[in-house]
Amino acid sequence: MSIDKIKPEDYSFATASKRVDEIIDKVDSALDKQVGGMHYKQYPIQPVEFCQKNQLNSIESSIIKYAVRHRDKGGKQDVEKIIHYAKLLLELEYADKS
Repeated sequence: MSIDKIKPEDYSFATASKRVDEIIDKVDSALDKQVGGMHYKQYPIQPVEFCQKNQLNSIESSIIKYAVRHRDKGGKQDVEKIIHYAKLLLELEYADKS
C-alpha cells in the first residue's frame, strides 16, 4: 500500500502501537550480535550474561571475560590481563582485611 492511499481510519493509535510491537519482536537481541569477532558467540552462555546474572563487579567480570576468550583471541596477553585484574581485586577488596 502506498502512503498516498492510507486513510486516517486505517492508521489509529492502536494500529500504530501494534505495528511497533511487531517490529520490536523482530529486532534481534544484542546478545545475537558481536562487534569485533565471534569469540563469545560460540558459547551457550556469553560472559556478559554470566556476569550480569551473578552480579559480578567490573574486575570480576573482566577476569571471566579474558578467561573465556584467551584461546580464541588474545592468547598470552589475555592471561596476563587476568593476572593483572586478579591483583587489582586482591589490592582493592582485601588490602585492609589481612
